[in-house]
Amino acid sequence: MRPPAGLSRAALDAWAVLMPTECSGCGMPDRALCGVCRAALAPRAHSSERSGVLVWSALDYSGVARRVLGAFKDGGRTDAAGALAGPLRVAVAAALATIPEGAGVHLVTVPSSQQAWRIRGYHPVELLLRHSGLRPTRLLRTVGETQDQVGLGSAERGRNRTGSLVANRSLSGLRILVVDDILTTGATVLEVRRALLAAGGEVVGVATLAETRRRFPVAESTSKTD
Repeated sequence: MRPPAGLSRAALDAWAVLMPTECSGCGMPDRALCGVCRAALAPRAHSSERSGVLVWSALDYSGVARRVLGAFKDGGRTDAAGALAGPLRVAVAAALATIPEGAGVHLVTVPSSQQAWRIRGYHPVELLLRHSGLRPTRLLRTVGETQDQVGLGSAERGRNRTGSLVANRSLSGLRILVVDDILTTGATVLEVRRALLAAGGEVVGVATLAETRRRFPVAESTSKTD
């Protein structure tokens, strides 16, 4: 059971004794995340290119980050939202820093399928953005249902996503930063980008919380973030 929001540190300590939980990163008895796993989520802004699109990510999707993010998305562990929100904000800031000045930029997330919403009851990326003090703009909607991407290869992911999103309205004149949780093959963010461009929007960048690092990256750069 998760503790109620807004409790003080002392109250959380008492809650941990009365209603023990496990660290979503390592399974040790603790509140949400132990100190070691929280430290493992220290962000490191990193850029990579996928099909000509520059993507900024804050974490390597492996180890502690993979376990915590999996528990947050599919295990109902929303108590990890605060620890994951910081790295996502770092990725968004890194992406925005590369964008020329101009009109305001809208943050757009990948809309959840109806099935995912029924199972979770929340939108993971929008929840993290709210914890970061950021507000997404809902410009896209799903068209039909897509297959779960887990276990699909690169080509299969692309076919599964293609044509699955459409804009709610004309996006002419809007500058948009796409924000997602995990970058694997890039199929999802490329579909988001396609749908936004088709509606007349200008996609100025992509930011994700975590990235599955490629063994032989084509182009990348890193910057240490405190």
